[in-house]
Amino acid sequence: MSERSEPAKYEYAVWWSEEDGEYVATCVEFPSLSWLDEDREAALRGIVSLVSGVVEDLAQGGEPVPEPLSVRSYSGKFQLRTTPQLHAKLVREATEQGVSLNALANMKLASH
Repeated sequence: MSERSEPAKYEYAVWWSEEDGEYVATCVEFPSLSWLDEDREAALRGIVSLVSGVVEDLAQGGEPVPEPLSVRSYSGKFQLRTTPQLHAKLVREATEQGVSLNALANMKLASH
C-alpha cells in the first residue's frame, strides 16, 4: 500500500439513519462501501477498517487503488457542457452583471 493511499487519508462521512436506527458511515472514494453501527465512533472505525481491507486486497491483487481526494492535485479547471440556450442565458446574465462568464459561473458554483 502506498503512503498516498493510506486509509486515514480518505474522506469519510458519518450520519444518523432514522430508517436503519443506526449511524451510517461511508467513504467518498469507495461509494459502494458502508458500515452501520449504533455508536457513531464505532461506525467510523468500522468503515475505516473495511476500507483498509479493501485497499490491501486491491494492492495485493495488483488492481488500482483509488487515490484519496485529499492528496490529489487540482488544476482549477474543468470543462462544462451545456445547452446553447443555457449558454446564451448565462452570457446575458454575466453581461447584465458586468462580469465575465467565468466569474458568473464561479459565483454560482460557490453559492451552492
